[in-house]
Amino acid sequence: MNKAKKTILVTGGAGFIGSNFLSYFLDKYNNYYIINVDKLTYAGTLDNITEELNHKNHRFVKGDICNRELIEHLFAEHNIQAIIHFAAESHVDNSIEGPEVFIRTNINGTFTLLDVAKTHWMQGPHSYRKGYENCRFLHVSTDEVYGSLGDTGLFTEKTPYAPNSPYSASKAASDMLVRSYYHTYGLNTVITNCSNNYGLKQHDEKLIPTIIRNAIQGKAIPIYGDGKNVRDWLYVKDHCLGIDLAFHQGKAGETYNIGGRNERENIYIAKKICTILDKHRPRADGQSYQNQITYVTDRPGHDRRYAIDATKIERELNWLASENFESGIEKTVQWYLEKYQ
Repeated sequence: MNKAKKTILVTGGAGFIGSNFLSYFLDKYNNYYIINVDKLTYAGTLDNITEELNHKNHRFVKGDICNRELIEHLFAEHNIQAIIHFAAESHVDNSIEGPEVFIRTNINGTFTLLDVAKTHWMQGPHSYRKGYENCRFLHVSTDEVYGSLGDTGLFTEKTPYAPNSPYSASKAASDMLVRSYYHTYGLNTVITNCSNNYGLKQHDEKLIPTIIRNAIQGKAIPIYGDGKNVRDWLYVKDHCLGIDLAFHQGKAGETYNIGGRNERENIYIAKKICTILDKHRPRADGQSYQNQITYVTDRPGHDRRYAIDATKIERELNWLASENFESGIEKTVQWYLEKYQ
C-alpha cells in the first residue's frame, strides 16, 4: 500500500451496488486505497469483484461490520480516513420472514462504524484530531424509509420518515443514527437515499433478475398483486456517480436523494423485459414470454408507489442520470442473458 494515499473503508463492496461502485471508483481515482469489508452473505460474492481483487489500490477483508474489534483493527492498521457504507440486509421479503438480522446489521452495524470513526477521528464533540479534519462518513440508504406515496407527489429530503417494513424501519433507524452523530458530535456525515437500483450484478432474487431468469427457464414470472405498484428505477452506474459527487462535494450533515425519474409499474417492467427477450432470445414455440407472467398474492405491507425528487443533487452537485429506463434495461437484460447462458 502507498502510505501517501488516503484510505477509504468501503463496506459491502462485494454486493450489488457496492461492487459496481468499487469498479467505478478504482477506475476513476488513483489517489485512494480502498479497504473493502464484506461478510459475503447470500447477497455478496467475490464473483462480483474478480477484477478488483488484484487491484493495487484495493484490499478485500471478509468480515462483519458489527465486529467492533475488526473495525477498530482496520482503523488502526490502515489509518482509515473515510467510510462509504453500503453494507446492509436489503431484501424486503427476507425482512418479513426474519427481521432480526436486519436489525443487527443495519442498525448495530451502522452504529459500530459511526462510533469507531468518531473515536478514531475526533478528540471531542465537534473537534477533530489534527490531520483528520477532512474525514467523512457517507451512508447509503433507501427511499423506502419515506414509506408509500399516493398517485401523485415525490419524496424530497424533507419528507417525513414512515417506514412500512422491518427492512425500511431498520434503514430509517440507521439514518437517524448517522444524523445524530452529526448533530451531537459534529461527525462529518452525508446520507444518500436512492430509488430502486437495477443493472449489472444484482442478486438473483430481485425483481428484474427474477423476471429474466424465470422467463428463459420457462417458469412462471411472478408479479405481486395487480402489478401496478410503482417504483422509480435508477441505473446502478448513475447511482455510483451520485455517491461519488455526494462524497466529494456534498455538504456535511446533508441528505441527497438520488432517483432516476423513471417511474414504472411492475407489470410494465415485466412486459418490457419480455419484449426484449422476445427479440434477443425468442421462445422455441414462437410465443411471447408475456404468456408466463403470473399474478401472485401480494406481500404484507407492500408500498404502492415510490418516486424520488432528485432536484437537490441535480442543482447543488450537478448530478444527472445518463440512462433512462429503456436504455438501461436493454444493457441489463443483455448482461443477464450472458450470465444465465
